[in-house]
Amino acid sequence: MTDTILVLNAGSSSIKFKVFALGGSVRLQRVITGQIEGIGVAPRLRAHGADGAALIDQAWPATEVAETQAALRRVVDFLRAQLGGRLPVAVGHRVVHGGTRYSEPTVLTEAVVRDLEPLIPLAPLHLPSNLAPIRVLLAMQPQILQVACFDTAFHRGHPELADRYALPESLYDEGVRRYGFHGLSYDYITSRLPDVAPALAIGKVIIAHLGSGASLCAVKGGRSIESTMGFTALDGLPMGTRPGQLDAGVVLYLLKQKGMSADEIEHLFYHDCGLKGLSGISNDVRVLIESTEPAAKLALDYFVYRIALLAGSLAAAMNGVDGIVFTAGIGENAPTIREAVIKRMGWLGFEIDAKANRGGGPQISSARSPHVAYVIPTDEELMIARYTSDALGEGARKRA
Repeated sequence: MTDTILVLNAGSSSIKFKVFALGGSVRLQRVITGQIEGIGVAPRLRAHGADGAALIDQAWPATEVAETQAALRRVVDFLRAQLGGRLPVAVGHRVVHGGTRYSEPTVLTEAVVRDLEPLIPLAPLHLPSNLAPIRVLLAMQPQILQVACFDTAFHRGHPELADRYALPESLYDEGVRRYGFHGLSYDYITSRLPDVAPALAIGKVIIAHLGSGASLCAVKGGRSIESTMGFTALDGLPMGTRPGQLDAGVVLYLLKQKGMSADEIEHLFYHDCGLKGLSGISNDVRVLIESTEPAAKLALDYFVYRIALLAGSLAAAMNGVDGIVFTAGIGENAPTIREAVIKRMGWLGFEIDAKANRGGGPQISSARSPHVAYVIPTDEELMIARYTSDALGEGARKRA
């Protein structure tokens, strides 16, 4: 049986996973994709193989899979059965925030986990869920190599000016700075550009990661120069339920005039703003596109407006732009959003090819467009698998 790597992307009520086989003619071959969702509510494990055939679809009472440890046990038992009694030789984790210390994939130990725990307030929606399965596996299967791959790492080479807020030096020294997120997605797209658009790979490109969480990144010569997200994953573009760029005075108003607590404000900003808050209908772009309600149109128009507005600022950061790449759920699957963004960016030298855009590209700019636009599907899990494979080393890959 070939050695495998398991990639985990854990959320508050779900664990998404992919298994990659090592070796062969392809360095990493995806063999299993699945998730266990509804943890503590209506737990259900589903997975399929490389050919798309279902491997499992099983549900349990909420009391039987009430927390991460029980959910992960179900995943481990399923994988052991699928992999002939053997477990993956390594596990790669998406970890949203690495702070100032962790700027590259890192082998996980109890000490590393303790280092990451103080960062939880900077990513309260993500980091507790990211760390939970790491702790469980350290206790359950300590012999398995675990690797943390950080969404902030791709941006750690930013120029200092891009990292700074106009705050006292003491706060910067404490780590109050602009980190940027979605780095694994940007890292993957950057790795694909030499094959898909070689000229763009060495140029100035804006990558638009548009999903439930959304951000833009300015990449110049393959390196992150600037990003729309900052200290936390609340900044920049409006998202499914997050507001994006916000005057700090709004926070003071909510505290002083509205009498809201810090916890209430945190819940508002992470769960009730963005497209959901603007529309009053849904955080799902698909639902809003199909809706005839004026509020749905307002939410989508605002989303497009802010994308184009902040894309202009990223072009300024690079002293120009050669192309834009759309990726993630909305970026890959919503041609109306892509078209609206490109039309607003016409002044920068972009022109849409409507037919190519409806077909999903990969190139969606017209032949006469001075600058190019592409759609490239992201694959954060493959990026994590690559880094985990690198961490294994040739000797470790041979372990049973």
